[in-house]
Amino acid sequence: MEEKVILEKVRGGDTAAFALLYDRYWLKVYNFARLYITSSSEVSEVVQDVFVKVWESRDTFDETKNFDGFLFIITRNIIFNYSRRYFNELNFKMTALKGFEKSYDIEEELDAADLKNYIDRLIAQLPPQRQRIFRMSREQHLTNKEIAEQCAVTEKAIERQITLALKFIKDNLPLFIVFMG
Repeated sequence: MEEKVILEKVRGGDTAAFALLYDRYWLKVYNFARLYITSSSEVSEVVQDVFVKVWESRDTFDETKNFDGFLFIITRNIIFNYSRRYFNELNFKMTALKGFEKSYDIEEELDAADLKNYIDRLIAQLPPQRQRIFRMSREQHLTNKEIAEQCAVTEKAIERQITLALKFIKDNLPLFIVFMG
């Protein structure tokens, strides 16, 4: 069937003629869209949108004019709209992910700060000598030998005080984890 006749019938609402038009131009539209869009499923979606637009605008096209040009313009516009929507979605997703990443970092920092504050409160509950020894070990990074010399006690006594301090902290940490969890 001649293209002009097919277009006249499509303009009149003939779905069989539209199916012929679709079969005739589908590959051309698909290959053109494929130049700009890499995903074949998205290309198929664009092709479908093109032919939906052709059907919806069948009253406006003139069958005496160049249908290829008309089809090209519709395809180009739909590809542009698709690309714009895709890049807006991508930009939105990237922005959202950055926001989640920042909020996660802030949450992580708050959790770490809360944990440090809780451990500091636990250390403050230790007997004064044990607290002093523990802080010298963990905050000043002194060796057991250096602490023993400063406190005028044996290294074994220092080890024992640090072990007792760590046990007290470990025994009380589950309370914090349950409370914060």
